[in-house]
Amino acid sequence: MKTFKEAVRSKDFVISAEVFLNPESGAETIKVQTELLRPVVDGILLTDNQDGRLHLSPLAAASLVMSNGVDPIVQLPCRNRNRIALLGELLGAAAIGVTSLVLVRGNRVPQGFNPRPRAVFDVDATELIAMASKIKADESLPSLPDFYVGSIVTPHRPPPGWVPEKLSLKADAGAQFAQTHLCMDMDLLRDYMRHLVTAGLPRRLVVFAKIAVFSSAADARFLRDSLPNHQVPDELIRRLDQASDAEHEGVRICAEQLQQLADIPGVHGAHLVATRNLATIPAAIDAAGFGRGS
Repeated sequence: MKTFKEAVRSKDFVISAEVFLNPESGAETIKVQTELLRPVVDGILLTDNQDGRLHLSPLAAASLVMSNGVDPIVQLPCRNRNRIALLGELLGAAAIGVTSLVLVRGNRVPQGFNPRPRAVFDVDATELIAMASKIKADESLPSLPDFYVGSIVTPHRPPPGWVPEKLSLKADAGAQFAQTHLCMDMDLLRDYMRHLVTAGLPRRLVVFAKIAVFSSAADARFLRDSLPNHQVPDELIRRLDQASDAEHEGVRICAEQLQQLADIPGVHGAHLVATRNLATIPAAIDAAGFGRGS
């Protein structure tokens, strides 16, 4: 099994994706989803109760994904665990063979979650990245984990003189790649990446852009309106509204954006999410002409 990290080192354009995790997720559902994505992705991201959605632990999911022949990328947020628990998860990830991590602060738990859990935030994302980097160099361990450590960034239109200080601090702490929040505004992303390239950030860490395959205009509006870090242009929503088959149009939009991403300096790949139908991810990748052999 080729790892996500190995793909980054050997391919010009790398693609990862997410499976659907929910309270009913188990070995069989994860197997079916993994088999669907395996031919076209280089890694599968496993979230950790993202946006308050309950599901099995990402390490349990990672073990199942690995057993089905795909390299997992495990997300760990600072929201849900204190320092000791996070260290335990990092050591557990190393023990089962996880090599790629996305270490994040974590969003607030949505209103209406009852009983409402208490957010922890014992450390921030940069501290968690530094913790993972220290573990990689801890000679007291019987074997050193070779983690490929990632973080999250939010594309925006920087003002004149802007310096990507937060991302630079994450790189200083040991981040080796960064995944953007959902950004389907290619003009905005090009502008943002120009600033990162000028600052030399793509020489220090690899950047992947997150895009979606929408099944309806309602899905696109929901993500745009409920998650402030997500960028979905009105023009894309109009296309979905006007399409006779919104899901097919969503595949076309994603395929077009994959092709555009491959030409944006500083972008090394894409991370794909589907809003409803996971089969739309392979369809979009195939329509764009990408895959493991590309």
